[in-house]
Amino acid sequence: MTNFWENTFVQTAANYSVVVLSLIVFLAIFELVSKYRNWEQIQKGNVAVAMATSGKIFGIANIFRYSIQHNDSLLTMLGWGLYGFILLLIGYFIFEFLTPSFKVDDEIEKGNRAVGFISMIISISLSFVIGAGIIV
Repeated sequence: MTNFWENTFVQTAANYSVVVLSLIVFLAIFELVSKYRNWEQIQKGNVAVAMATSGKIFGIANIFRYSIQHNDSLLTMLGWGLYGFILLLIGYFIFEFLTPSFKVDDEIEKGNRAVGFISMIISISLSFVIGAGIIV
């Protein structure tokens, strides 16, 4: 039975399953902390929300990429992914804090593509920095 869990296809399927479930949970958490409803706004055609959300999706997936690459245990990979997500979430709050002249969530909800784009780039950039810090 040990050989089953060591099979590359099984490990890939396990990593994939854990990341997809984590992505769903983490996006739900982002949905709770933002003032707008992501999927309702995307359905309405709000490109700013789509950019901000896609940045979060890419960021989370990229953190897990590094986590999978540097860990051979599913539990360790999940732990680093969770830690990376928390850091990404903190980055989200720092971005809001560093823009006192306007509210990031309000601007994104209004469809301000410039703010949505910056939000996307921040999520993507931070995911590379967070990922680079993930070690065995």
